[in-house]
Amino acid sequence: MTENVFDDPRITAIGLLVETYSGLVAKITGQLDEHGLSMVEFEVLMRLARSPDRQLRMSDLAAQTSLSTSGVTRVVDRMERDGLLRRRACPSDRRCLYAVVTNAGAARLDETLPGHLRILDRWFTGLLDPEALRGVLHGLRVVRDAVHPDATAGSAERLAEAS
Repeated sequence: MTENVFDDPRITAIGLLVETYSGLVAKITGQLDEHGLSMVEFEVLMRLARSPDRQLRMSDLAAQTSLSTSGVTRVVDRMERDGLLRRRACPSDRRCLYAVVTNAGAARLDETLPGHLRILDRWFTGLLDPEALRGVLHGLRVVRDAVHPDATAGSAERLAEAS
């Protein structure tokens, strides 16, 4: 082997992605803690808030968050106890349950988002010019769709494709 494998751009790319993610999580976690939310609880609220009627089937929520169905059940149990979500039965399929953001959950998001967006602007999106940001978003979507094709399960975009 004549090349130094440690200089391979594939290793550099994944290393940078991991370092970036870890750094951003460290910046975001403290701010979410101030609002009584964990990263996964914030992700669940955001996924639901961005979905049609602020709800998703529990199975779609599991697919979007990469949590197991039992993991989603535990998180939703805790968030339901805290009044941030509620479960709703599907009128057409008794086996199906929806997780729905409550008014209290929406209010918690409203309180949390300004600080969250400031952090994202300072440490991520604000560091990139608009063209670079478009490129990053495009690249992340390409990779996400390949490695996690169910990441948009139940979303408005996915529902429109199915009809």
